[in-house]
Amino acid sequence: MEAGAPTGADDRARPWDQDELLRLMDVRPDGPGRYTAPAHGPAGRNVVEAGQLVADAVVAASKEIPGQRVTSATMIFSRAARHDDEITVELDVPHRGRTYSTVQARAVQQGKVRGAGLILMGADAGDLVASTAPMPDVPRPDELNPFEPPEMLVGGREIRVVDDAYDWDPGHVGPPELFVWTRFAAAPPAGYLHAALMTQSTTHWTIAAALRPHAGYSEAMAHKTISTGILTATVSYHSDVDVTQWLLYANQVVYTGRGMTQSEGRVYAEDGRLVASYSVQGMIRPLTGTAPVSGTTL
Repeated sequence: MEAGAPTGADDRARPWDQDELLRLMDVRPDGPGRYTAPAHGPAGRNVVEAGQLVADAVVAASKEIPGQRVTSATMIFSRAARHDDEITVELDVPHRGRTYSTVQARAVQQGKVRGAGLILMGADAGDLVASTAPMPDVPRPDELNPFEPPEMLVGGREIRVVDDAYDWDPGHVGPPELFVWTRFAAAPPAGYLHAALMTQSTTHWTIAAALRPHAGYSEAMAHKTISTGILTATVSYHSDVDVTQWLLYANQVVYTGRGMTQSEGRVYAEDGRLVASYSVQGMIRPLTGTAPVSGTTL
């Protein structure tokens, strides 16, 4: 289930829509090297999505060094962050250069580090040479069914899953991959907010894709009979992204075992441009009753 999906949430919960995602990820300056992400409030599952923490750090770094863009961001998630309290993003800049800058980021809540990472900023340059991995040959979004499970609905966001492969039925099996189209209804006012909305979804697909080949297991079991979470995520940003246009997340799991799973992903614009690539390491273990390690997974 998506972090904070309003299943069972009370009337005080804010609706999950594009405006709310932007409110949470458009972190506010709060002193030198500090930025604050507001609380969402009560939620059916009180765990912040790992991709949202990466997006918070991306926005903070973009505001800290406005003359450069984020070229890559990586984060390790050591503790779960909650939706009902604000999150502070603390930045250190060990190197601020004309071409590249290095930013260390920590997501802190209630005095404890929830995630720590490293961000590379860069000044743009023209192409000396250029090439890209080809876009997978999959059906276009207008050929696919809308994907609208109540626990994953975000107002203003459309999702289409190739072959209806995101399936909670543990009897349905398939290859360890998911190809998912998404788009948002409205354009955010800044490029780094487009990047943040794109980033938030990169951690959605790993666990479901990893469970697909294994009869008797599905995403529906997450946090009930099996413990799942995101441990690390790395996103590289290649081209400008427009989240109001369809984006294809091509997610393929390359390893599952020893209580962990590893996926590689690419994000393509509908015209075939590769706008980002990512890798995600997740956890899949028997549920022991302990708190989750990191953000919930999709």
